[in-house]
Amino acid sequence: MQEASFAFFQKLLSTPSPSGFERPIQDVVRAWATSFADEVRTDRHGNVIPIRNPGTHPRIMLAGHCDQIGLMVQHVDDNGFLYVQPIGGWDMQILLGQNLSVWAKGGPIVGVVARRAPHLMTNEERNKVPQFTDVWVDIGVKDKKEADELITPGDPVTFALGYRELRNRLASSPGMDDKVGLWTVMEALRLLHGRPLQASIYCVSTVQEEVGLRGATTSTYGIHPTVGIAVDVTHATDTPGNDKKQLGDTRLGSGPALFRGANINPQVFTRLHETAKTHEIPVQVRGAPRATGTDANAMQLSRDGVAAGLVGIPNRYMHSPVEVVCLDDLERAARLLAEFCASVTPQMDWTP
Repeated sequence: MQEASFAFFQKLLSTPSPSGFERPIQDVVRAWATSFADEVRTDRHGNVIPIRNPGTHPRIMLAGHCDQIGLMVQHVDDNGFLYVQPIGGWDMQILLGQNLSVWAKGGPIVGVVARRAPHLMTNEERNKVPQFTDVWVDIGVKDKKEADELITPGDPVTFALGYRELRNRLASSPGMDDKVGLWTVMEALRLLHGRPLQASIYCVSTVQEEVGLRGATTSTYGIHPTVGIAVDVTHATDTPGNDKKQLGDTRLGSGPALFRGANINPQVFTRLHETAKTHEIPVQVRGAPRATGTDANAMQLSRDGVAAGLVGIPNRYMHSPVEVVCLDDLERAARLLAEFCASVTPQMDWTP
């Protein structure tokens, strides 16, 4: 991975972006995109839209969502303990015992999420998955008065952010979903810099995917693209316990996954697959028998319909603080998108 691109990737992973609180990471995206785009827009929803070769048809939209799952402070009790509610989909058993950051107005505040020690629980309590009302965030204050000086209800909370390298080009961090997709789209923008194009390329950092594909819905409507490709994480099934008969066989380091199914335009899939073969980019093919829970779903259904595609970055342990991806898969996905965009001409027919 190019040095500047790698630094950008690490910056994305160290920047908080719970759904609805994406401004800090969008500032990082804008700073990066300015060097490679002909124009950078931000819409009223907060989607950041760098554009190459504006004013040309067809329009191609590449989308990676910048938001991550998070928590929100709902209540501070008399002892200064914080009670939170989820932003996006959470597994409570993953949350217990984690280091957290509360992103307050005065800056990040370190916290831990906990419940009573197992020694103090009944057998029934130990064997029960707790609800959000059963756990609290401890930020070390003396009482509610001190907490209220630091915290405001509605403040977002994330896992403690940070990047760690594993062996064999694997990396772990909270928020790989979907900062890897965001990075891939913005790396494709870099790879297209200075190349001749016959289409307009809109590389969109979408907001609020984790709470209902909201940013993709509004940005796609505004762009009105001919072709729209979402880049998101997909479940890697190369760990124990996964049923490949239901989920397919998807492995880290074997390339990005290209999806087929009702949510995917056949011409877009074929063109992506042929581009991968031409440029000797390893890919994995996955079936999607129903609408996907990704920005590709919102993109496909916008206005009079968009020729949609979906590129998946294999990801282990999704929606946890230890999401794991392979850096090679990211680089291959970015190359694939760049070559795809460079090959599109106005004469191409995207009708299924």
